[in-house]
Amino acid sequence: MSVVSLIVDIVITIIVLIIVIPILASAIRVVPEYQRLVKLRLGKFKGVYGPGIVFVVPFIDRVITMDLRTIMIDMPSQRALTRDNVEVSIDASVYLRVLDAKNTVLSVQEYRTAAATIAAATLRDVVGMVDLDTLLTQREEVAKKIAAIVDEHVEPWGLKITSVAIKDVKLPDTLVRAMAAQAEAERMRRAKVILAQADYEASQMYLKAAETYTKNPTALTLRQLDTLLEVAKEHNLILVVPSSLEPITAAALALRSRLQEGQGSSQGG
Repeated sequence: MSVVSLIVDIVITIIVLIIVIPILASAIRVVPEYQRLVKLRLGKFKGVYGPGIVFVVPFIDRVITMDLRTIMIDMPSQRALTRDNVEVSIDASVYLRVLDAKNTVLSVQEYRTAAATIAAATLRDVVGMVDLDTLLTQREEVAKKIAAIVDEHVEPWGLKITSVAIKDVKLPDTLVRAMAAQAEAERMRRAKVILAQADYEASQMYLKAAETYTKNPTALTLRQLDTLLEVAKEHNLILVVPSSLEPITAAALALRSRLQEGQGSSQGG
């Protein structure tokens, strides 16, 4: 009889241990630095605990784990109308973190969904207040304005919007083609302006050269001879000049020779 009693006691002890050990294990929580535990005892707020070891009364305390790290929420693509009546599709993300775990637990249900919904509505409102050029060229400023407005709405929930990132702005295909044509026309306009400016500068130089040649006919003759020499040299021709131009030709050849010698000596040095 004593053996049977001993076996029964052992079985009961094993059963108790099987039941008690998990309960005790669940009563001890180790909270990391980036988390907090919001404890509700019999439905009433008890406090915010962590980091470290936190004791929980089984079946009496309910704990909700809150992550204090920054969370990224990808919003669905939002269709919005700009101030100049252009329909765009915007992809954006919201970065937020929990500042007050108590308010986040007690004030809002599914805080991530709630914050994303407010951010999407605010994005459409802000885009409607700016034109397309502002949206494309000042994307960061528009994102900061959206973040500031959303932060005001979620602050009572114990949340902080750190930033809003506008990842992409998609335009209608017809508008993309029109903008490409406009950019091409602008490039052609700039090219024509540059060519006209070059022609104007060249004409001014020609005008100054003509004035110089008018004042000094000998310089014009030397320029003509120099051109003839270049042509003769390129095509291996014999240059014949009138006897009246022989002194000028000799002077031009001598001047040309001295210039070439000067260039050669400067390169050699």
